[in-house]
Amino acid sequence: MDTNLVIVTRGEPGASETAARIKEMGLTPLVSPAIELIDAPDVEIPDIRGVSGLIFTSANGVRFFAQRNHNRRLRAWCVGPATADAARLAGFQQVQESEGDAADLAQFILQSTERTAAPLLHVANAAAKGNLKANLEAAGQPVVFCPLYKAETASSLERRVVKLLDEKQSALLLVHSEKGARAFLQLAANWSLSRLTGIAISPTVGEVLTQAGLNKTHIAKAPNETELLNAMQNAISEFRR
Repeated sequence: MDTNLVIVTRGEPGASETAARIKEMGLTPLVSPAIELIDAPDVEIPDIRGVSGLIFTSANGVRFFAQRNHNRRLRAWCVGPATADAARLAGFQQVQESEGDAADLAQFILQSTERTAAPLLHVANAAAKGNLKANLEAAGQPVVFCPLYKAETASSLERRVVKLLDEKQSALLLVHSEKGARAFLQLAANWSLSRLTGIAISPTVGEVLTQAGLNKTHIAKAPNETELLNAMQNAISEFRR
């Protein structure tokens, strides 16, 4: 396995941010977003005067909201450090950061003493699963879902990745989401992936990659980029032993 090459499949602008971190680790990123994030102009943001806070389950949700609304006074409930950092960078002053995934964020919100009867506004992509909303509403916390953007499969793989697959080179495949995993596999359907080692952000993503016939798949200990990159380092160390 050529542990110097890392295929980055997440959408922009996150892909470039990840690539910068990979370069700092002395590795070579091949940025080939498997999904493209597209604004949903037909979706309007509800009157935020009627909501008690915002829920962000990804940094992209923060970015798309910030592009269309200048209110930064509301409390921002964020899943994980990357999303929380994006909220702070966008100017939110009241940032609540949970660990884990969306289910953990729901529990974090429910355990807070700052809950109100007013609904929370969940900003996410159109394909987001409704588990967070369902979990919160089952416990009496109303939620309004606001799909401000769409995540669509990219038109093709980046030419350097195509060349790598054509030549059956070994590389690490970094995957940040289940949708990204399935999109990459769709784009790479004409190639064998047996020379790729997957680095998955969650067990669900890992299962998708394993079923696709990758050489091996390593799974992050927690669903955030820091642990994803740690899993990548562990994979490299394991190979070199």
